[in-house]
Amino acid sequence: MFGLSEFAILLIVVIAVIGAKKLPELARSAGKSARILKAEARAAKDEEAGTGTAPRVVQGEIVPPGGTGTTPPGARAAGTPDHP
Repeated sequence: MFGLSEFAILLIVVIAVIGAKKLPELARSAGKSARILKAEARAAKDEEAGTGTAPRVVQGEIVPPGGTGTTPPGARAAGTPDHP
């Protein structure tokens, strides 16, 4: 009754109709995945060749555990009420 090509076309149409709302999201996810894979492959190739970049250092403030650090300007200290 149905050949393989007719069945494939019917399946594509059904998937397109049912999953029309999800298709843009799936395409976006596939694009992000491809970008990540490409970046990782490039990093592995650079590392293998010995031309990898040095880790980037980001300057920041060290805050001791327990919240005993200073409060930034404009922020409320821990334990202060919400109303003035």
